[in-house]
Amino acid sequence: MTTTQTPSAGSAGLMWAAPAEAPNSGRAVRARGDIGSLPSCRLRRVTEYIQQNLDKDLTLAELAAVVCMSPYHFARLFRCSTGVPPHRFVVRQRIARARACLATPELSIAQISRMVGFGTPSHFTTVFHRVTGVTPRGYRTGYWREDRPGREGG
Repeated sequence: MTTTQTPSAGSAGLMWAAPAEAPNSGRAVRARGDIGSLPSCRLRRVTEYIQQNLDKDLTLAELAAVVCMSPYHFARLFRCSTGVPPHRFVVRQRIARARACLATPELSIAQISRMVGFGTPSHFTTVFHRVTGVTPRGYRTGYWREDRPGREGG
């Protein structure tokens, strides 16, 4: 004897079919798995803080405190807002600033590594190479080679 079960109103399959709006509120309700994103003002505040403090050790707890959130919740919303976790965002910002600094031949690679928040030049070189595919020295020489006056394309 085989019986076919149909989902009851209390089964998990029907709990996701909740109405799109909260009753009598006029406000949309998020689905259970939708965590949202950081409000633009908070995202701007934390990204400005990151830019101003790239030379320092930036912890998740410190970044979360800038926008008055718990580290776990902040990390989830930050990733939804930017597409990358906070640590990866910080690393990318450091590499972007390093690229700009490498255009200045007066600065040594060790100085640049400190300016963008890396503890040692070797760690900076490793991360720079992982992100860009070229070492800082290679980037610098390639940058100047392309930008050399009098060089004709051809």
